[in-house]
Amino acid sequence: MNEKGLLIVISGPSGTGKGTICKELLKRNDFWLSVSATTRLPRDGEENGKHYHFLTKEEFKDKIEKKDFLEYAEVYSNYYGTPKSYVLEKLEKGKDVILEIDIQGALNVKKTYKEGVFIFILPPSMEELKNRIVNRGSETPESLKTRLQSAHKEISFVKEYNYAVINDTVEESVKKIESIILSEKCRVKRINDEIDKNFINFKCKE
Repeated sequence: MNEKGLLIVISGPSGTGKGTICKELLKRNDFWLSVSATTRLPRDGEENGKHYHFLTKEEFKDKIEKKDFLEYAEVYSNYYGTPKSYVLEKLEKGKDVILEIDIQGALNVKKTYKEGVFIFILPPSMEELKNRIVNRGSETPESLKTRLQSAHKEISFVKEYNYAVINDTVEESVKKIESIILSEKCRVKRINDEIDKNFINFKCKE
């Protein structure tokens, strides 16, 4: 009934597999992945508009002034943000939008777009999260400790989300998220106008 799309915000600590889950969701469903804007320089192989919208700091700050971002943050002297117009345009056209974003950004989006569906990806356990990060082979003992401490802190925000999905396997996690999305589309508050129009206020012809 309701043609407006859902904003599906997915977050979780590094190593939980949220990126892999999002890729699989996009393969299996007609979703649109929100592309962030950034002031950092493109890396090899990155394309403007596909991987990021690359902006100068002056352009980015101008968009901040115009309130053109759903959320933004400064990280290591560069800005990152979610362009509002792209997302709202897709939602109004009935397209479901996936936004893979960090916890800070997700909570900022929640303040400005309460209709969003906020899903937190958890590891099976902290020990498993440690194993996944170690298996990447890119961490020193010091950086591993820092990452785990950061993950533990981030997980404390899980209760700010609507749903939590423990990522035992990508397949099961994707199925759970698809079920969440289907359930959300059936919420009375989301289709209330259509219910009023087609049922509550319906008048039988004499």
